[in-house]
Amino acid sequence: MPAKQQSSHYYTISEISRMYGVTLRALRYYEQRGLLASVRDGAARARVYDRTGVSRLEAILKGKHLGFTLTEIDELMHRDAKPGDDLDVDEEHIRSQLRYLEGRRIEIDQAIDELRTAQKRLSRRGASTPK
Repeated sequence: MPAKQQSSHYYTISEISRMYGVTLRALRYYEQRGLLASVRDGAARARVYDRTGVSRLEAILKGKHLGFTLTEIDELMHRDAKPGDDLDVDEEHIRSQLRYLEGRRIEIDQAIDELRTAQKRLSRRGASTPK
């Protein structure tokens, strides 16, 4: 359970990792890149995240889901993000990302078609091979 301090919830790095399905390494990397900030709690100096940190992580994960790079996410995030803030994506960012993802979809569809063709060819060979 998340620890409660001064009527604010703080979550350990392990809790955040489990809650969002993000590796500890990724969380530390986001911190190293300046995308995410934790506070140190207690004598053990364990990393903990408050609601602002959780909101920033949610924005990072949303940006990744939409196909943005960490550099782009960094540019789109508000440095002074507050809980509930989202990525600052304007219409041009949306258009640009749609073009990029649609291009990737075409490439992925072509790769899938090639792999299905190769799989069918191998299946036919396997069926004609005497056992």
